[in-house]
Formats: sequence, structure tokens, C-alpha cells
Amino acid sequence: MTDPDARGLAAAVAEQFSFEQSVGGVRGLLESVVPVGVFTLVYVVAHSIPAASLAAVGVALAALVLRIVTRLPVTPAVSGLLGVVISAGVAWFTGQAINFFLMSIIKNIGLGLLFAVSSLVGWPLVGVLLGVMLGEGFHWREVPARRRVYHQATWVWVAMSGVRLGVQIPLYLHDRVGGLGAASVPLGLPLFGVVLLLTWLLVRRVPVARPPKDDEDDGDDEDAEDGTGPDDAWSKPGRATEAASDPV
Repeated sequence: MTDPDARGLAAAVAEQFSFEQSVGGVRGLLESVVPVGVFTLVYVVAHSIPAASLAAVGVALAALVLRIVTRLPVTPAVSGLLGVVISAGVAWFTGQAINFFLMSIIKNIGLGLLFAVSSLVGWPLVGVLLGVMLGEGFHWREVPARRRVYHQATWVWVAMSGVRLGVQIPLYLHDRVGGLGAASVPLGLPLFGVVLLLTWLLVRRVPVARPPKDDEDDGDDEDAEDGTGPDDAWSKPGRATEAASDPV
């Protein structure tokens, strides 16, 4: 089980939002769901952690080989394989199938805290990352409207971790392997796609806050300072990055 990294935020600055692209298309969705589903199914049927672990790793490895053969980018499959290997290894080493999902729980706790703390100290992580992508640097911190939407968007990401943990932790504590396996489907890329959509809707409400340049006229400088003006990054092609691709 892997999660989106900062690359997924590229979908939040695209000119037009695509839910399919935000989750990596059908292939990305299958690559994130099938290994977890295979582990869960094999364990529930055979009650064998080694068999379930090997089956999940085998499926993730097959996805990587298929990408290599078809000459597609391998980064998503490599990160997916690594996540499955670690999760399966933890379950095998501890002798507890439920621990296949432990790394996902730890990851969601870590990400939730990271995003929350970043906002509380005045450096919302969504703003830090998108500021680099959009050429704002840290100038957005001087524009109240832009700073506000970045705080709001960051808390959307905190909420994603909260929703996941709210489902995962009770199931984990009650040793519900099947339940966690089933929950990983909607809590993975589909939920991630919804969070990217909400981020996109929030961020595009306020124009990009790029640092004023020497050759800009006074009117442009005033627009940049108060966060208003016609120069919207999403209204002109070439300003938004293409969407990238996540699981729980």
C-alpha cells in the first residue's frame, strides 16, 4: 500500500481537474487495490500469512514487469511494490495478518500530524509545495487571501488522514483483516482523488501570488499584493502542471 507524495498535488494546479488522472487512471487504481485485495482474499480463504504475502508481492511485481514491458513509467509500480513488500514483511515477521495494514496506519498518523503542525506553525504544507510548483516561492505568505486558502486546503489533507484512521484503527484493534482489506478500496485512491478535487476548488478561488517583478506596472503590483486581479493561473494554458497519481 503506497500513498501519494507531493507529485499528486500537481492535479490541484491543473487548468482542468480530471478525477481519472488524479488517481492514475484505471491502471493506477487497479495497481493500488489488487495487491491488498489478493492478500486479504488469500488469507481469509487459506489462513496462511506466507501464502497471502507471497501472492500480494507477486501481483505487485507483475504490475511492475507489465509497466516495463509496455514502456510505461515505472515509479508508481516500484513504490507500490515497495509498500506491499514492507507490509507483507511486517505481517510475516510478527505472525499477525492484521499487521499487513499497520504501516498504512502509521503513515496516516504521520501525514496527519505533518499537515496539521505545518498549518499551526503558519507554514501550511499545501502552500509550501504548491508555491514551488506555481512559481510563488513563499510570496503567498504576504497575501492574506492566498495564505488563507492554503491553510484551508492543508486541513482538508488532515481530514483525509482523520477519516482513514477513524475507520482503520477500530478494525485493526478488533483484528478485522477482511474489513480492513475491504475498507482500503474506498479509503485509498478514491478518497485521495476527492481530496485533490477539494484542494483544486479551494486554491483556484484566489489568483496565484507570484513575487512582483521590476518590469511590472503598478497596477499589476497592486493586484499581486491584495490577492486579486485577472491574472489567474488556471485561466491561461501552460501555468498548471499535469496531474499525477495514490492507495491508503
